[in-house]
Amino acid sequence: MNISLCSLKKLQMLLSRRYRKLLHSNSKFVLIHFYLLLNFVFQVPSKRLFLAACAAAIGGTFQYGYSISVINAPTAYVHDFINSTWKQRYQMNITQHGITLLWSTIVSIFTLGGLLGATIGGTMSVKLGRKGTLLANNMFALAAALLMGLSYLTGLFELLIVGRFLIGINAGIGLCVQSLYLGEIAPTSLRGSMGMATSIFITGGILTGQVMGLKEVLGKEELWPILLSTISIPAILQLLILPWFPESPRYLLIDKGDVEGCKKALRQLHSVHYCDIEFQEIEQEKNHLSGFKSIKPWELFADRSLRWQLLTVILLSAVQQLNGINAIYFYTDYVLKRSGISVDKIPYVTVGTGVCECFTALTCGMVIDALGRKVLITGGYILMSICCILFTLSLTFQDASPVLSYLSAVCVFGFILSFGLGPGGVTNILTTELFTQTSRPAAYMITGTVGWSSFFLIGMVFPFIVLELKQYCFLVFLVFCSSVAIYILLIVPETKNKTFLEIQNEFKSSRKRKDDTVDSPAGALLSTSI
Repeated sequence: MNISLCSLKKLQMLLSRRYRKLLHSNSKFVLIHFYLLLNFVFQVPSKRLFLAACAAAIGGTFQYGYSISVINAPTAYVHDFINSTWKQRYQMNITQHGITLLWSTIVSIFTLGGLLGATIGGTMSVKLGRKGTLLANNMFALAAALLMGLSYLTGLFELLIVGRFLIGINAGIGLCVQSLYLGEIAPTSLRGSMGMATSIFITGGILTGQVMGLKEVLGKEELWPILLSTISIPAILQLLILPWFPESPRYLLIDKGDVEGCKKALRQLHSVHYCDIEFQEIEQEKNHLSGFKSIKPWELFADRSLRWQLLTVILLSAVQQLNGINAIYFYTDYVLKRSGISVDKIPYVTVGTGVCECFTALTCGMVIDALGRKVLITGGYILMSICCILFTLSLTFQDASPVLSYLSAVCVFGFILSFGLGPGGVTNILTTELFTQTSRPAAYMITGTVGWSSFFLIGMVFPFIVLELKQYCFLVFLVFCSSVAIYILLIVPETKNKTFLEIQNEFKSSRKRKDDTVDSPAGALLSTSI
């Protein structure tokens, strides 16, 4: 079993002189010590740590996934509402182009709100704290729910646009700050599993939105305003639950200098046996960052020591949106119809894709700290590349054999499973792990801006790509997936079971080795010849 230097130090602390004396004098303590050792090697989160993660995620990434999904079910009903409202105002029917434009605005304004939320989320997390920002962020969700719920009663479809913009701001802040909070409250050995809560709750939110949109639940025409206003439920739950859990211990000690507050938070979140260990690790990082303040995004771009880390997370954040997952969802209904599934059954099969996403996210969360980040994210992108090739071939030659229609359906599920296995969850974890306390908020602001901009770009450009390239659009996504897989294999180190300082030092040593290669006679000759 590969145990890092940090892990060895923790084991050494557990085997202190005081414990060794007790081992000789008390046979009962042997069993206790053996239990602690097993609990360390196969560590699971404490009950309060697990509940803190759930409390943070319910109003963060769960809200994000739910907001994306819940808007799909009432599409036809909102179209009818816009048309009837327009007719009442102007005594004429709105054109099909006008309905499409307004609906596209209602859907895409969410990404612009997310972009704004991502740009202010990092600053808010420094000013208000991680927990304080998550709590304050729910005000956007409650306001959005109120506006969208009142849109039908007031006859103002403009309220849907404003509401979607506000819930977008909520999602942008939530994605940024929740990942910060979970990454900072988790012990080193559980950082991967805790970070996967981001992906697990996104997929859980999407699945819940799909279920709520079924006609048997709230998917009926007369209930669509209530369906859209249900985004208030996760916000209310977080406001009730999260105040019972502490602020991030790293934020309390490193940003605020609150030693007692940090120790109290650690006692609340972790097993009593590991509080001192975790405190020493945080204190070591604080001493390393002594004299440094939280840097701004533009300062992060100017810091050459963080160049490769920043390039890595920008690339991963962009490709997370540009890898074709949105194209797969676009083609899902078409592929399922070709496979012989009736139109009225397709929503239930779509719920099945949501179940698959949840399953893979949970699986990834259970194995990420055993297999590592690099294996999962690289393997995920390689499998997605293979699915792009097979999907293009099956759509191109689907008339040659009915079997190819079923192959297309398999590729849809395979692509979704591959995305959930690595890229869907590991990307946010790496953003947490590749930076230290002073640079992490700025990194999340940059990656959030890149991610939401890419989301908006693919939403605007993708219909035209499909129109021009049809099924061959997946060859474009093949280039993205295969290129990022190669980049990760060559550049990104494994971060499993390493402290933030160890990861930063590994990047520094890697850069030094490259500089030494360039400075060597062979490197100089190569540079001159080029």
